[in-house]
Amino acid sequence: MISHSNRQCTVELQALPSRIGQVRRIVSAHLRYWHMDSLIDRAALGVTELLTNVHLHARQDKTCTVEMELLLDRLTVSVRDRDPRLPVVDDAGPLATCGRGLAMVAALSESWGARPEGESGKVVWFSLPTAAPVSPVSVRPARRLVEEVSVAAFTEAEPSVGLGASPPAPVRSAVAG
Repeated sequence: MISHSNRQCTVELQALPSRIGQVRRIVSAHLRYWHMDSLIDRAALGVTELLTNVHLHARQDKTCTVEMELLLDRLTVSVRDRDPRLPVVDDAGPLATCGRGLAMVAALSESWGARPEGESGKVVWFSLPTAAPVSPVSVRPARRLVEEVSVAAFTEAEPSVGLGASPPAPVRSAVAG
């Protein structure tokens, strides 16, 4: 079941591999609808990791709810499942084939976390900034006015003389005309 509003999208599903791909496409489509295309890759990867954790680790019932909420300068993606055990970030070894999902979510997001919901389960979430970080405004030195120099100052300058030097090239304007 999918429900959505102007700033929220909720999808209920069984966390099965075929459904995870479907949810990833729904997340991508919704972010395009919200004109948040720059967040698609990170949000899709993050939700894939969280849903994969439900598939691999949640006890028995793989039913879960994915919610995306867009508030001011932040997109929050959360996955609610019915397993009350909180996730643990593993120290995956260099040759490990699993155990990096939450570390990846932490790396791609601005913040993330998990909160228990009693015996009814837990919510694991991450947030992404919706705007590119604003870089500090570069302060340029104030413009200086160039003093007028008379043509005589240029004609009075001594030409440099060198052995075998070719005569200076004629002066050309950089302005077309």
